[in-house]
Amino acid sequence: MITLRQLRFLVAVADTLNFSRAAELCFVTQPTLSAGIKELEERLGVVLVERTRRSVMLTPVGEEIVERGRALLLGAKDIERIAEAHLNVDEGDLRMGAIPTIGPYLIPSALPVLRSQFPKLNIYLREEMTESLIEGVVSGRLDLALIALPFDVGTLEVRPLFEDGYHLAVPRSWAEERAASASDELEGGKLMLLEKGHCLQRHALAAFPDRDLQQDESFAATSLPTLIAMVSEGLGITLLPDLSLDGGVARNTGVALLPLPDACPRTVVLVWRSSSARKALFEEIATILAKARSDLAQP
Repeated sequence: MITLRQLRFLVAVADTLNFSRAAELCFVTQPTLSAGIKELEERLGVVLVERTRRSVMLTPVGEEIVERGRALLLGAKDIERIAEAHLNVDEGDLRMGAIPTIGPYLIPSALPVLRSQFPKLNIYLREEMTESLIEGVVSGRLDLALIALPFDVGTLEVRPLFEDGYHLAVPRSWAEERAASASDELEGGKLMLLEKGHCLQRHALAAFPDRDLQQDESFAATSLPTLIAMVSEGLGITLLPDLSLDGGVARNTGVALLPLPDACPRTVVLVWRSSSARKALFEEIATILAKARSDLAQP
């Protein structure tokens, strides 16, 4: 029968295309790794790795088996995590993801509380787009993720944290010269927004269902600070989430912020797999995150 150890050797070779480096990753000697690969090939009856003095490459069947092997290794790791989580739910590693329009503004306020309340929990943070975060949680690469709805999360469990409204950001010179109001600026105007892939782009355009908001197609930013820099230069207007503003993203910039009380807010949520054994821990984390948001809003 093939073993997880053999699969681990094969995946390491696939990742490095070098037997020496693969052996280092697996904390074994090169002869031990080579013997393990050979045993796996003999067991399966196929050649998995082509090796010459100058190069290492996987055969087509080797590439296919590597992908299946990765899934098996991940499943085995999940089994270990499940057992560990049942014993000590607030200890060990926790891999949390967040979208870029939430993570930088909420996590710094919540992290000290999380570390104080769960001193034996090692929290690893990842910033990714929503679709990637959902995939990460579903596949087990992440334990939970901070995202904003509406977004299709499939069968993941959802814990709402708070509603996040918007302000309209316009160049400060416009506000001073024209006594601009949010309604005036939105009427017939085009918004500078984040590039496709950011859920905030869709949420911003849907903030006023009764208005035909349009995106300025000549520009797409990769981050909120970039958007703010463009607005401050007088190049256009944009919508900024209240969370980011309370987190200081527009502080000491050349933009004026106009309230949008009638905008449809996005809903910030925490998601995780419904099968997770750490649900009680995730609920506590959700409470801490919601409290951190409330504290940010205080003057």
